Amino acid sequence: MASSTSFPALDDSLSVLTRGYGFGARIWRRARPGARSAPMRLLGDDTLFVRGAEGVRAFYDDDLVARHGAMPGLVQETLFGHGSVHSLDGDDHRHRKATFVDVAYEDHQVARLTPLLEREWQAELDAWLAGGRRSAYDAAVGAFGRASMRWAGLPGTAAAKTRWARRLAQIVDGFGVPYSPEYLLAFGNRMWSDRHAADLIAAVRAGELDAEQGTALEQWAWHRDRAGHLLPPRLAGIELQNSIRPMIAVARFVAFAAKELHDHPDWRMRIADETAERGSVVDGPLATAFAQEVRRTAPFVPMLPGRAIADIEVDGERVSEGGRIVLDILGTDTDDRSWPHAGRFDPARFVGVEDYEALEAFIPHGGAGVTTGHRCPGEKLAIAGLASAIATLSDPRVTILDRGLDVDRRRLPTKPSSGGRVRAVGAPSRCPFPFH
Repeated sequence: MASSTSFPALDDSLSVLTRGYGFGARIWRRARPGARSAPMRLLGDDTLFVRGAEGVRAFYDDDLVARHGAMPGLVQETLFGHGSVHSLDGDDHRHRKATFVDVAYEDHQVARLTPLLEREWQAELDAWLAGGRRSAYDAAVGAFGRASMRWAGLPGTAAAKTRWARRLAQIVDGFGVPYSPEYLLAFGNRMWSDRHAADLIAAVRAGELDAEQGTALEQWAWHRDRAGHLLPPRLAGIELQNSIRPMIAVARFVAFAAKELHDHPDWRMRIADETAERGSVVDGPLATAFAQEVRRTAPFVPMLPGRAIADIEVDGERVSEGGRIVLDILGTDTDDRSWPHAGRFDPARFVGVEDYEALEAFIPHGGAGVTTGHRCPGEKLAIAGLASAIATLSDPRVTILDRGLDVDRRRLPTKPSSGGRVRAVGAPSRCPFPFH
């Protein structure tokens, strides 16, 4: 069908870099009020910018949209790795995705991770109480890195796991700033991590390293493609990283959680009481509801791109086959038509909500189905990790400082500038000898 939509002459690509998380709001200001789709131009192509449940349904329809070639190479190669599941479509995507589901989505895999989270966050709390000065973000990188690597069956000391976790965290931090030296550092860390992960895969296949059955290390070492061939060690290593790096990326949500706990002391007190009553920092219902609201209001990326493989119409606007479609993640998670009082931070909206996947407009880890679509299979792990961090940060023996909680919404990805400074209650917040 011929498109009747009028696309702007000027390209909006540069605005992604200059406006960051404010990009979507700019596009919607030039659309009609309440629109679910808006025409734009991205990288020279006619593009539909979509939001809400209608936009989610169109974006995740495999008969309409493909992922292959849609993600800019600077992002794909650095963040996800060359040839990863994120670039696949159709049967190839479903086949490889099934291993991710086995590795990360099943409840028994979540149950394997939670005691490791409990242990690591107790260690971080003890460090703060002993005078430690790590930010919430830095503590989360270490805690999530050590817990997820043990969960994945990876060898190495706690210190070695922490060092690798910092490399993976820096990849996440630098992938979205190709104009910055941080991107070059991320590229270097990606090369190092790919070599290290490939060596682990090769060691398992050679019988030099034991891999516990059912762990990510074992699953990716022996994963076979649809033709029955083992993945090349480098690609298997990339998917091994894609099983643990998203958990480390949750540290960015932890920084936002620190800010929101500081700004909502009533919720911090309620979660502290819940944690004390339960005697555990994992699986607390209030901490989990708080985690969900953090994910809703502070998404990791503001948007996701796709390529139209058929003519697409959303809310009266059309893009022809070969054009682009971009899903407004932030605009969907904070959409006034999808969420009551969408601009208000209110964890109560998630209290008692068990099936969050049924909320079409809740897509901080992607939308549609986990097993059949592109929704992240590690979402349950991410929620468990974030909730455990929130429970730990709510401990009344520590405090969250108010300095450095500002957020640069132009930077992709972003977080509070300090990462959320945490100190033991009563500890001096700064050196009493300023010239020392």
